[in-house]
Amino acid sequence: MPTFTALTTLPGKPQAEALGEAMERLTPEPTGVGVFEIEDGSGLWEVGGYFTEAPDAAGLALLAAAHGAKDFVVSELPDIDWVAKVKRELSPVEAGRFFVYGSHDADKVPEGAEPLLIEAAMAFGTGHHGTTLGCLRALDRIASGGFAGKNVADIGCGTAVLAMAAARIWPETVIASDIDQVAVDVAEANVAANDLIGRVICVEAAGFDHPDLAARAPFDLIFANILKGPLVDLAPSMAAHLADGGFAILSGILNEQADEVVAVYGAQGIGLETREEIGEWTTLTLRK
Repeated sequence: MPTFTALTTLPGKPQAEALGEAMERLTPEPTGVGVFEIEDGSGLWEVGGYFTEAPDAAGLALLAAAHGAKDFVVSELPDIDWVAKVKRELSPVEAGRFFVYGSHDADKVPEGAEPLLIEAAMAFGTGHHGTTLGCLRALDRIASGGFAGKNVADIGCGTAVLAMAAARIWPETVIASDIDQVAVDVAEANVAANDLIGRVICVEAAGFDHPDLAARAPFDLIFANILKGPLVDLAPSMAAHLADGGFAILSGILNEQADEVVAVYGAQGIGLETREEIGEWTTLTLRK
């Protein structure tokens, strides 16, 4: 079955949400509509729809004009087995002592590496992205420097690859949280696939807003691989939940955004230790 996408951008959340609602009334109807902020500091929002038949070009043009959006770009997606494609194209990733791989590459795990299995169907947060890779490298650096995490949290955990990495090298239980229940379900599946049940606890929470997180604080290491906006908002709560001398490893930050994040956290008494750029993304290692 063919799949078509129709994408546009426009400034402002209210305008974007209004356009998204209007798209749902098109004929033929979209099977789904998404409204997302573009995290590049531009203030633009992306609005897109998926269709099982070619969308009405005239209707899209009218909607774009009425809402002050750019012309929609319509594309037909090829009929691809995406999981098979991911298996072919996602090679294993080495990040210091850690080796992130899919089950199809189980025979490639090097001796002495800390293996982290992430299935191709759950491929977001595998280590191929510069943010996840940067966090794994940062973890490897502080561990190699003699730090041993006794109380670790992974906020916005996605696949829980960072929480699992900490659980691989230290004996204490790690807590992982995500605002999205689907991500929590994926995290729990990955924890089970890596034989870490009971070692990584997964909860649904916005930031630190969960009784299990409150009960375990303060943490001596906190991962937060999310985005610049939420990281800035999280800074006071991060300071409240991080132990004196504790590390925060932050990513999801575009290179040009890093100085602002450093300044915001510095004002909370959490200073910069190291920073690493991988492609367009920066990973920060901070210490309170």
